[in-house]
Amino acid sequence: MLFITLIRLRKKFSKADMERVKNGLKESEKIGSKILSMYFTLGRYDCVIVSDCPDEKTHMKISMEFGDLASSETMVAIPAEEAEKLMD
Repeated sequence: MLFITLIRLRKKFSKADMERVKNGLKESEKIGSKILSMYFTLGRYDCVIVSDCPDEKTHMKISMEFGDLASSETMVAIPAEEAEKLMD
């Protein structure tokens, strides 16, 4: 399943925080998750992550690991080709 996560940082983000996130994401690969892309953004959200996880529970488990760093909003993403098949 694809997920788009919009993130608001709770504090100034440091290099140590970035290393913690990178290490956590490497660990999450062991349970079947993969970060497809990560962007720092300007505006309402500070960061956007596109990820592929086996299911919602796996995604939630990973997100909860970083609750002290950020608040987030996650959406399930369905590729346009798959959504188009549902239109008939």
